[in-house]
Amino acid sequence: MKILKKILLSLLIAASMGAVSTSVLAETDKGRVTYAPADAIDMVVGKIKVALDATASGTQGDALADLIKDASDASKEINANDKVDIARSKANNVLKSARKLAQEGKAKEAEEALKDASKKFEALKSLI
Repeated sequence: MKILKKILLSLLIAASMGAVSTSVLAETDKGRVTYAPADAIDMVVGKIKVALDATASGTQGDALADLIKDASDASKEINANDKVDIARSKANNVLKSARKLAQEGKAKEAEEALKDASKKFEALKSLI
């Protein structure tokens, strides 16, 4: 009887923890799209490619900075694990420096930073 009480009590505790756990209740907001980590990485790399194409066509200044900001904002969708988040943060810092260079009118340096950021975001796939 004593063992049965312990088993029932532990099952009750486990069930109650599972019932009110935040990870069990976690869901996305209505209207919010969630992406798989690989899909989010592809989306960011695609936006960086758009910014690179814009630099090749002669886009400079705030227009280029806005394209880079779109890529930086999209990088927030990459959610996999701590290693990926640390590497994403480092790659995002490269995007921020590219944006700053674009705002200063240094399109060539911004293009090099974008190429580096693209490589870093592609490397995230190996960490997933």
